[in-house]
Amino acid sequence: MEACVTPYPDNARKDEASREWKPFPERLNAVESYQEDTSEWKNHVSAYKRINKIIDSGRYRNIMDMNAGLGGFAAALESPKLWVMNVMPTIAETDTLSVIFERGLIGMYHDWCEAFSTYPRTYDLIHAHGVFSLYKNKCKAKDILLEMDRILRPEGTVIFRDDEDVLLKVKRFIEGMRWNVKMVDHEDGPLVPEKVMFAVKQYWVAGGKHNSTSPRS
Repeated sequence: MEACVTPYPDNARKDEASREWKPFPERLNAVESYQEDTSEWKNHVSAYKRINKIIDSGRYRNIMDMNAGLGGFAAALESPKLWVMNVMPTIAETDTLSVIFERGLIGMYHDWCEAFSTYPRTYDLIHAHGVFSLYKNKCKAKDILLEMDRILRPEGTVIFRDDEDVLLKVKRFIEGMRWNVKMVDHEDGPLVPEKVMFAVKQYWVAGGKHNSTSPRS
């Protein structure tokens, strides 16, 4: 793990270079830029909770962030009741996996045009921030959605956060997969082009009727 931690530059101030790592969870916000990132994501997560009221209930224990950035989503959710796998897409413009490790979080690289290993677990909640914009010229949206369907547990939830035109295309595929879906405006208002979409995978029983669930509201 030490090889993955961002070293201080040679020209760092003496007080910075001599600073010891703080224990978790203090490490999450040990640097000012981390605090700003966490603050932004706490606002986003607060808006998520107004739509999906069971995020804090313990119902979601295994969570994935498909495009983790600095790990702000995981930091905003920080709780002993859950853990978050932070995924750094291999095609992302900026590689921030070392920052994720430095904050005391877990993470890995992955190309979402390929299958994701679900050993040893699948996921209750998946967060997809900008994933479909990132991959729109790399592979088909429906292939990514089918992979998400495979790794998401029955009655699990996906939170999509992306530009409206991208989400409308994704929404058509999701409705074809018979997931329940609800799109809402950005927390800063309807004029913001970025939107948020909640989708719940239905629970299907072989030879019988399915037990449908809807985005918790």
